Amino acid sequence: MSKRKSAKYKLDRRMGENIWGRPKSSVNRRSYGPGQHGQRRKSKVSDYGLQLRAKQKLKGYYGDVTEKQFKRTYQEASSMKGDTGQNLIGLLEQRLDMVVYRAKFAPTIFAARQIVSHGHIRVNGVKCNIASRRIKVGDVISLGEKAKEMALVIEAQSLPEREVPDYVAQDGTDKVSFVRVPTLDEVPYPVKMEPNLVVEFYSR
Repeated sequence: MSKRKSAKYKLDRRMGENIWGRPKSSVNRRSYGPGQHGQRRKSKVSDYGLQLRAKQKLKGYYGDVTEKQFKRTYQEASSMKGDTGQNLIGLLEQRLDMVVYRAKFAPTIFAARQIVSHGHIRVNGVKCNIASRRIKVGDVISLGEKAKEMALVIEAQSLPEREVPDYVAQDGTDKVSFVRVPTLDEVPYPVKMEPNLVVEFYSR
């Protein structure tokens, strides 16, 4: 499991955007980058810079997955039929930790990864602790008995800033099913994501 070692909201400040849409984000108070040079005038960004930024933003949004994992996901997306950018988003949304996050079982993607790795999630009734597991259409994801009482889960379910998307069907408060692989337009990103630039970055 990858673990983000630096402050999570530093990524928000570096990007200048509240990429998870959280009210705690420091970007809500100051939109410039971190450090003593954060307020200096921004120079024009090259095409490569824009592509790199799009990749960092997308990778960061999905819990800062490792570069190796992210590149492997891109390679799988590019080998599939259809639009590579759409395929990439579909594969990322099929990760177990992301489905747990979308179901509002956890307040953040990092917390979702943690409750999966601690064995609090069931896939089709069987305990699974692999956050990167690929969920298939029709799979049922549910909370373990202990998780139903966790303060973290109760907090997540009461969050007003997020709604459960249509491709994750709720069955009560502790169970969801994965209905379909979403398209880019269906994914509720708080900020604009540009998977087409990520494709350009890797196909250079």
